[in-house]
Amino acid sequence: MSAAHKKEQNKTNMSLKEILVVSRPFWWVNTAAPFVASYFIIAGVVDWTLAVGVLFFAFGYNLMMYGINDIYDYESDILNPRKVGVDGSVLAKTKHPTLWKWIFVVNIPLLVWLFAVGNMAANLWLILMLFMVVAYSQKGLRFKEIPLVDSFTSSFHYTSPFIYGGLLVGANELYIPAYIAFFVWVMANHAFGAIQDITPDREAGISSVATKLGASKTIILVLGGYVLAAILPVVFYGWSALLVSVLLTPYVVMVARTLPYRQDDKAPIFGKAWDQFLYYNYLSGFILTWALLFAFNRLPW
Repeated sequence: MSAAHKKEQNKTNMSLKEILVVSRPFWWVNTAAPFVASYFIIAGVVDWTLAVGVLFFAFGYNLMMYGINDIYDYESDILNPRKVGVDGSVLAKTKHPTLWKWIFVVNIPLLVWLFAVGNMAANLWLILMLFMVVAYSQKGLRFKEIPLVDSFTSSFHYTSPFIYGGLLVGANELYIPAYIAFFVWVMANHAFGAIQDITPDREAGISSVATKLGASKTIILVLGGYVLAAILPVVFYGWSALLVSVLLTPYVVMVARTLPYRQDDKAPIFGKAWDQFLYYNYLSGFILTWALLFAFNRLPW
């Protein structure tokens, strides 16, 4: 193989590291955990379907969701300093066709299994999930550029695995009140993250809830969402859900601290608050997971 041919291949081929970076491993738990929570708590079994579901919602689903987004958001991503570390990176345009191939190669076998073992309700919900993943970024649909619809769609991406897990095991109880609180919380998360993207999105001509409302109004919207999400568990389930409300309260505090800087979307405090948000998610998720396992008598011992 000539040196020129090798150089050309390097422009199009993707390494395993690049594929993993696109899939955002730091975020895998955010889609895999809701699926595991509902599937395992309701079914109480560890089987091949649970394993395939975890692999799909951890790696495959995120590779698809973030990969498609990276392809269609390239023009704004190259202007965005956040596109490093846990928030991914900017993949060269020459590698986009290869990324499409990997999205299909990774996901098709997992989806074949899930559709084969799924009932009608689970399969229809999964189809809706796949549509929403594509519709968020795909040209001609671009839900991510419709203010509020972008936050709604993003929330659906992260919360829908919870409903799917229950449907997959034929559950009669889908814990809809808990899902509503979860949904509101994730909508607030999306809007909060979008504040840091206001400048690069505007420069690239991309609209979002944050570019439409501006940092000041978006922060108020986020704060309201977090307060509502913290109140709803007790409203729906009484004092037995107080722990959930307590775990959600720090998010209110994180956002409240940014209020004095709400006129400046470039203020460093937004980045610091986002970093706190990311790592507190792991702590609160860990505590909540074990609390749920205990409450539903699913402890592994």
